[in-house]
Amino acid sequence: MKPYVRVAVMSLAALVPLAAQAPAGWKMRVDRSTSASDPDPAGDIKFVTSGSGFHATNPQAAVYWKPSNTASGTYTLKGTFTLMKPSSHTNYYGLVFGGHALEGADQSYLYFTVAQNGTWLIKTRDGAQTSIIGAKTPNDVVKKPGDDGKSVNALEVRVGADKVDFVVNGAVVHSEPKTGVMAKTDGIYGIRVNHILEVQVDNFGVTK
Repeated sequence: MKPYVRVAVMSLAALVPLAAQAPAGWKMRVDRSTSASDPDPAGDIKFVTSGSGFHATNPQAAVYWKPSNTASGTYTLKGTFTLMKPSSHTNYYGLVFGGHALEGADQSYLYFTVAQNGTWLIKTRDGAQTSIIGAKTPNDVVKKPGDDGKSVNALEVRVGADKVDFVVNGAVVHSEPKTGVMAKTDGIYGIRVNHILEVQVDNFGVTK
């Protein structure tokens, strides 16, 4: 099973309270793997404040958000993601936006992510179903792990009046017209980290 397909078939989600050292007011929703060929490893998820940002250690995939973090209209969502070490296989991490009902069965959101193999991915989630908007596309601007095993990628989602631009390290890698599911950009913004990943997130937030 290809790694990006795996996310779409995750159907067993659980809401888990964050530990005391986690950022105040943040919540987490876990997507546990249902794939026998790509199981979650043992261990607990950790999402903690680290410097001026956050540090996520993910045996399982999860979405992190603070309910008061919402954006509407035209805005830019940013986050700088440092992959601390390569995963055992390709897994994606990045930004969530346009989120609604993230704690329930009717959860919905859009997400823009990158992976260690230099690809980016745009998807939408509606309940237990996911759909790919831009799939597993390689681009030289997406940094791969260096000799130290780390890579740094600054992601942006620029929501305009008529289109949405997806940006990696200052370069637009994809644009979508603000129609259909891509018109649903108002809502909660947050972070998604898939399983078997350890990621530092800095410079996270929204500007108008």
